[in-house]
Order: sequence, then C-alpha cells, then structure tokens
Amino acid sequence: MNLTIIGCGYVGLVTGVCLAELGHIVTCVDHNAEKIAMLSLGKSPIYEPGLDALMEKNMSAGRLRFTLNLAQAVSEADVVMIAVGTPPDAANKGKADLSAVFKAAQSIAPALRAHTVVVTKSTVPVGTGKQIKSIIERTNPQSTCDVASNPEFLREGSAIADFMSPDRIVIGVERDAAAHILADLYHPLTNQGFALLRTDLETAEMIKYASNSFLATKIAFINEMADICEQVGANVEQVAKGMGMDARIGEKFLQPGPGFGGSCFPKDAMALAQLAHENNVEPAILNSVIHYNLGRRASMAARVMDACAGSVQGKNIAVLGLTFKANTDDMRESASLAIIPALMAAGVHIHTYDPQGMANAKELLKGDIIWSASALDALTKADACVIVTEWQEFRELDWAHAREQMHQPLIIDLRNLFAPDDMAKLGFDYYSIGRKPALRQAVQNKTISAA
Repeated sequence: MNLTIIGCGYVGLVTGVCLAELGHIVTCVDHNAEKIAMLSLGKSPIYEPGLDALMEKNMSAGRLRFTLNLAQAVSEADVVMIAVGTPPDAANKGKADLSAVFKAAQSIAPALRAHTVVVTKSTVPVGTGKQIKSIIERTNPQSTCDVASNPEFLREGSAIADFMSPDRIVIGVERDAAAHILADLYHPLTNQGFALLRTDLETAEMIKYASNSFLATKIAFINEMADICEQVGANVEQVAKGMGMDARIGEKFLQPGPGFGGSCFPKDAMALAQLAHENNVEPAILNSVIHYNLGRRASMAARVMDACAGSVQGKNIAVLGLTFKANTDDMRESASLAIIPALMAAGVHIHTYDPQGMANAKELLKGDIIWSASALDALTKADACVIVTEWQEFRELDWAHAREQMHQPLIIDLRNLFAPDDMAKLGFDYYSIGRKPALRQAVQNKTISAA
C-alpha cells in the first residue's frame, strides 16, 4: 500500500518508519526543507531509541522516503495521514490549535485521488474529522475521498515497541470501504492477534483524549497519595504496588514524581476540558487533575529548599535530568522548566546535565546556568543534587564516588530511583517522594547502637 504522511514531527516520523517496517511504501512530507534534507540523509531530528536504525533499514529497502513535494506524494497515495502538531492555542488557553491540521487538509485536497482515505493521526478534538471532510469538499468538489480517524498511542521513549505491539488499534470511519482499507493497512499487526476497534469518527477522536486524560488522572492521584504518605509515615511505593495488584486498577502510571509533562497529557487534558466547557459540561474531575498537576510542578522547588534547611542562597545545586521523562529529548512541559527558574530566583547556582535534552533545554532555560558534560561533572562541589528525570545512567552512576566529589551529601530524588536506606549507608541525606527521608546520621547511630 502507498502511504503519504503529512508532517515529520514525532508522531509522523515514528508512524512512517513503522508502517514502512510493516512493508508499506511510505512517503513523509514536511514543509521544512532543512528537516527533509536531514531526514533524507538518514538522520533523525528527534531522539527515540531504535528509530535511526529502523529508518536507515527501510530507506535502504526503498520503502521510506522524504520529500517537500506534497502534491506528488498525495497524488500517488492510497492513504494520506495528517500528522501535524496541535499545540495549545496561544489565544485561547487550553483549546487545541488546529490551524496546521486545516492547512494540511486544504493543501492535500487538490491532489487527492477519488479512492484515497485521508486519516487524522494528529490528536484533535471531537468533530475535527467532519471539519476536514468539509474543507476537502469545498476545495475539491470532485473528491470522493473518505476521512477517517486513527489516533496514536505512542509513549515517547518506547514508541516503536508501542507501534509494533499495540494494546489496540482504533479506526474511526464513516464507510465500510475506508474500514477495509485501514484493516488492510494494519493487517500485519492484526494478523498477530493485536486488536482493532472500529468506531465512528467522533468516538475515535474521543478515545484518544479520554485515554490520555485518564492516565494523567492516575499520575495525579498517586502523587496526591504520596503527599499523604509523607505526612502519615506510609511508603507510597508499597501503596502503589498494593493498588496495582488489583486487576481493576493496574500497576501502570502509578509511579509518583514531579507531575506529568510532555507533548500529550497536559495539552490533551486541557483541550478535553475546553471541549467539555464548549458543550456545556463542567469537567470537575478533569479540571482538578489539571490544576493539581500545575501546582505539583510548581511545588518541587520548595521541596528542594526544605531539604536544604530552607536556605539555598548562594548554594551550588546539581540538577540531573531536564527532559519530561527518560529516553527522549523532549522538554515540553518538563518539571525542570518550573524547578530551575524557581531555584535560580532563590539565589541558587545551577549545574545541570541530561543525556539527550541539553540542546533543547538551552533554548528554553536562560540565565547563568552551568551546562555540565556529565552527571559527575555537575555533582562536583555541589551542595545538593536534585534528580528530575529517571535516566538509567543516573541509576548506574558510582554514587560512592559522587559522594566524595560533592560538597554536601544531599540528594532530593523526585523519581525515587533508589532505596532510601541504601543511599543513607553511602553517606547521603536522601529525600524522595512519598517515603520517609533517610539520613546518614540515623544510619550511623543505628550502627553504633547495634555494635
């Protein structure tokens, strides 16, 4: 099957590469000439584990190419996927900005063949598919194409595995003909037993928003439980484990931390709340999740200051991790964007390191920040260490050696990477989320008592 994907961002690029891997002939289109030139050389503009190798493999096999020529690519396609960005509308906070989606629909309309299926891959509010259909019909009255919705459920950092082993494939269609074409498109996956759910357009669009908003709710809930655990002396990790053993709840997305971020959860939750409001529904639960998460991120700097006995003026603090999660270079809605400016405003000298996010972070974080070459470099002479992102590299760091390099042995771990007692035994004062602090003096006293 010949596919054209409009947009070579995260969703479009990963989708295109993976569909090529399934055996289809894929052309990815973007208006950014520099990006297309880079991709044509086999270089990905984003970091996603395994993507570069898979891209090179399918380009070499002749199943994947990149072009600026939208009209030609669309005219040759059986399926055209719109995978452009839908960021929050700057003029209407929370509402999704669909200008790129509608521009793409208008651009592809003149080149569409009669039997083409136009698929919305971008995350869009309910009703967008019908609007796309209307734009195409106005722009090209001769077109008899089908418009469908096929939301993506890719997690940054594990997107290829998510595509190749999906929990479900959702297609929203109006006609059987479009359903048959999309079923053929995904046959290499459904033939392995992966589930395909057919719905109408509106339901498919809603499934995406509802799914992301529910996952955001789970994260907000366990973070609130962590706050309670800290006050009553419980261990949130064991609480989460006990909850997750209930099949009705499940263990995923019950890891406490500094709040959810990234390109999807914050944006999609706000967009769904806005959609509800426009349709005379007051989404009380959703609004609570959004407001709680914003406050959560903002409160993380205060945690650091409290661990430093309330005074951070003039201190050197190492911030390990900048991206919103590990295994990506994505800085969108990252907790570090709230934590670092707040600490700097309190007089902290920031030394920071991230394995993949430094270049993007430098565009967003301004001021007198020391951009370190390694985690150990950032920790040298530090009065405290704040772990913001759960990179495996930080788990594997020689912390005994790091302790010797630091000025003060203080760790504020916002990702609960380590067992508290283990860090105290290494000589650290260790603070984490939803668990009792582990202080080196207490361990020393316990050792003396035992002796």
